[in-house]
Amino acid sequence: MLGPSGSGKTTCLMMLAGFEPATHGEITLDGQPINHVPPHRRGIGMVFQNYALFPHMSVAENLAFPLQVRKMDKSEIETRVNRALDMVQLGGFGGRRPAQLSGGQQQRVAVARALVFDPVLVLMDEPLGALDKQLREQMQYEIKHIHENLGITMVYVTHDQSEALTMSDRIAVFNDGVIQQLAPPDDLYERPDNAFVAQFIGENNTLSGTVKEINGESCVVEVDGGGTVRALKVNVDAVGSRSTLSLRPERVEVNPENGSLPNVFEAKIEELIYLGDHIRTRASVCGQEDFIVKIPNASHHAQLEEGATAQFGWNMEDCRALDG
Repeated sequence: MLGPSGSGKTTCLMMLAGFEPATHGEITLDGQPINHVPPHRRGIGMVFQNYALFPHMSVAENLAFPLQVRKMDKSEIETRVNRALDMVQLGGFGGRRPAQLSGGQQQRVAVARALVFDPVLVLMDEPLGALDKQLREQMQYEIKHIHENLGITMVYVTHDQSEALTMSDRIAVFNDGVIQQLAPPDDLYERPDNAFVAQFIGENNTLSGTVKEINGESCVVEVDGGGTVRALKVNVDAVGSRSTLSLRPERVEVNPENGSLPNVFEAKIEELIYLGDHIRTRASVCGQEDFIVKIPNASHHAQLEEGATAQFGWNMEDCRALDG
């Protein structure tokens, strides 16, 4: 579940956990309604951003606690605790207290505790938000691999779009308490349904304008800053209506061959930023001064200079005409 702060992600997660009542609709788990089932009887594991580990207990005791509550016998508890620690690569850490662990290790313990009783569902509320960038990326892959190995469904809340793209099989994009689009990551990025999703997922160029023609799957939009763009008709009402054009920076070609692309415009290079694998180019195109193009570093186009002009072009299929 992905969206800006206050969009309803955590509230939705809390309703799944049973900590928040659902005012409308029905929540079902494996086909069974659970609206009126108390949290401790839902069989759901939970991982919080602040870890929520018991500081006075050892790591093993933290993991054993949900099993003791379920009145499992000691030998079963020991087996499950050791298995869960191995799962998060913390075998041998059972005797330590949480304060003796790093932030990443504490987060692994929190994940292990959520998995130790074999839940049918695991809920995670921005669990990696407190970690530094490198550790966060490492934990993303670890959680993804644990999920693949165990096959337990995980519902994960984040406002970090790269985290969502890295970890997810499906993403629900929230805004103002409403799911804007529910789709696999590549669908959201390549085929956004509306202007909000296009802007929220990845970097994106937008051009505003008025629809002048509609021809089947395509349309022609007159851009406010000057120029006429042929685009894929995705979320357009009618001729005369407003539209936002969405175009990914990596889909723009610099100085294309004559006649090879339906949309070609003159661009003034405003800024070039070297980012290793690509050159991030900011230019003025169709009256838009913050038009971004990502040029692969292997490309001869890296010879562009600030203040110079160039031709920028793109295919109709890569430019989506969305809601105004």
